[in-house]
Amino acid sequence: MSQPLMPHATAAWLIENSALTFPQIAEFCGLHMLEVQAIADDTASTKYAPRDPVRAHELTQDEIRRGEADPDYALKISKGNEPVRRTKGPRYTPVSKRQDKPDGIAWILRNHAEISDGAIGRLIGTTRTTIAAIRDRTHWNIANIVPKDPVTLGLCSQRELDAVVAKAAKKAGLDAPSDTRLDGAKAALIEELRRERSDAARHDEEGAGPAPSSLKGDIMDEAARLFDR
Repeated sequence: MSQPLMPHATAAWLIENSALTFPQIAEFCGLHMLEVQAIADDTASTKYAPRDPVRAHELTQDEIRRGEADPDYALKISKGNEPVRRTKGPRYTPVSKRQDKPDGIAWILRNHAEISDGAIGRLIGTTRTTIAAIRDRTHWNIANIVPKDPVTLGLCSQRELDAVVAKAAKKAGLDAPSDTRLDGAKAALIEELRRERSDAARHDEEGAGPAPSSLKGDIMDEAARLFDR
């Protein structure tokens, strides 16, 4: 970035602690000259607490001295206000969904007791204290907690939950549960695809020429084979 994170507060500090010209401060902070003038005259609509750009590693004392020695010198920022990228720590959960965490935790505790508190904390973005309170039924809102699938609540994805369940099951020496919810629909679809191809083949044998659905039958058969894998 080409300007400090808090331009007005930075300008207030530079006005008080340096001999830089107003144009230099305005250019460095990305402000209009009149804004800097208003801050200096204490007539700005908002009072800004000065922010030290040196301590913020956005400007060095050497850079300030160069600017003070040459009024035409344009100050160069040392560090931009790049967003902080989280690499570790608990998952962030939007405020609107935080009230659903206890329900998601209760669901995991009821359906997957093999998952450790640490894994639940990382998956849902909560603390061991909260998990223990829900398990021991000492949570302050335990009367209103209803176990609900955390995926349905939007607290995690199905893939993330499956990965945690599989890892916990393997560690505990258990067979990882498989999702059989679509088995019936899958079998029905495969049967329908094979019937389509069979009808198309019979149509060809009767000498009626390629059936309109023959290509469709081939495609469906390929889909069936993929399902069988």
